[in-house]
Amino acid sequence: MSWTEDGIVPPGHQLTFKDALHTVTQDLIIKLLVPRWAMGLTQRFRRAGLAFDELHRYLTEMIHERQGSQHKEDNNDLLSSLLSANDDDNLSKDEVKLSDSELIGNIFIFLVAGHEVLHPPAHFPRTDKLQTTAHALSFAFALLALHPDKQEEMYQHIKRVLPDGRIPTYDDMPSLAYSSAVFNEALRMFPPVCIVPKTSAEDTTFTVTDVNGTLKTVVVPKGLNLTLDVPALHYNPKYWEDPFTFKPERFLGDWNRDAFLAFSSGECLNILPRTNLKMPTQMKAIEGVFSETEGAAVLTILISQYTISIKDEPQFAGETYEQRKARVLHAQTMLTLAYVELYSWKMKC
Repeated sequence: MSWTEDGIVPPGHQLTFKDALHTVTQDLIIKLLVPRWAMGLTQRFRRAGLAFDELHRYLTEMIHERQGSQHKEDNNDLLSSLLSANDDDNLSKDEVKLSDSELIGNIFIFLVAGHEVLHPPAHFPRTDKLQTTAHALSFAFALLALHPDKQEEMYQHIKRVLPDGRIPTYDDMPSLAYSSAVFNEALRMFPPVCIVPKTSAEDTTFTVTDVNGTLKTVVVPKGLNLTLDVPALHYNPKYWEDPFTFKPERFLGDWNRDAFLAFSSGECLNILPRTNLKMPTQMKAIEGVFSETEGAAVLTILISQYTISIKDEPQFAGETYEQRKARVLHAQTMLTLAYVELYSWKMKC
């Protein structure tokens, strides 16, 4: 299956894979907010419901085809990695193998949330959709434009690792530590997912410290709805020194991985029909590596060829650095934390 060969609807389907995926990314909010009984009320709702059903069928077929492949050792793509992790016989006692439905849920996350379409085909209308990696990259570019010293440090690092100016490969990424550090710092300061809803699975207690330094015990009964405040965690000075300062180098040494929730955390989301998302440790690792490697690779390619700077605009000629910083980094929360000043920075070769 490829984007160029996806013009014909295959037998057993009503939409091409490309059209189903595009409609799902465009109308994800409909699936999240509209109850199932109301999905047939309007043409757009019906189209969205059909697209989700079609994508579910396509992903089911992909899994069964790959599971039945006679050349599994030749498949080194993301889907194969997911299936291989799920077939691992060395799971810990707290990990379980996933059903086809749960595998579909995880693949859905990679397709829609982890790897959004930055440049859709010309006949696709441009619409708001989940663009977690794209939003994180926008903040990274803005931060680099505001901190030219960090941008120059990143450029010199890239040139040392890739002196011939070639496009980085996956094998190069571990050596591009500063690119990853810049992307992670952007994710820390502007996490795409600001709140993570949870439900307590059992009766438990938390021991916390209040503002006066006094230990308090908080009773959490089973079934209680909880919310993880990701920005509060990412800006907690207990874990991050000088948290309001852009310091990519904090990710070059040892850092507290439990205090960093880049793309949310945990299990269970129900979006596709008959599908739950449940990730054992290996798959959470794959998802995290995929998203962070993608972002670091894009940063590496662009910073190696362009200089990012703040766009000069007459109406902002008299603003101070702090005013410019507040304007350029202005954000608002929709489904994810979104960058508002989309054209406040520019690239120059």
